[in-house]
Amino acid sequence: MTDQLQQKPIHILLVDDDEDDRYLTREAFHQHYPSSRISFAEDGEDLLDFLNYNGRYAGASHALPELILLDLNMPRKDGREVLREIKKNDQFRHIPIVVLTTSDAKDDVQTSYFHGANSFITKPPTFQRLSEVTKAIGQYWFGVVTVCGHQEES
Repeated sequence: MTDQLQQKPIHILLVDDDEDDRYLTREAFHQHYPSSRISFAEDGEDLLDFLNYNGRYAGASHALPELILLDLNMPRKDGREVLREIKKNDQFRHIPIVVLTTSDAKDDVQTSYFHGANSFITKPPTFQRLSEVTKAIGQYWFGVVTVCGHQEES
């Protein structure tokens, strides 16, 4: 399973306002899934523009992501707000959302699940641990479960 998963092109949208976190998370994914495609959004407004092909994404031809990794604490529109909006939208609610944030507050965990998050992960403090977490995310979401809209190759 691991070799097939490493070669499977997976599309993840990482939503985080911290440039260093985006870079490290992308690098961690590429260690284990070199054919993965990681797109970025810098906050909730940018995420909605990406999904709706608005703003800087107007006229773009990208596919919807197979998984969204969502930070909670961002400017303009934070992860809590955009999570509620996505899960209320029939066009996007099928996309799994993993909250990946520095918070471990009980209220954030409960609120995230209440509003439709599929998983909640507190960002690890080291790159080594982040690498382990991204490997597990990939194994679970693209190796164990069937993601709505994700087509298995024969």
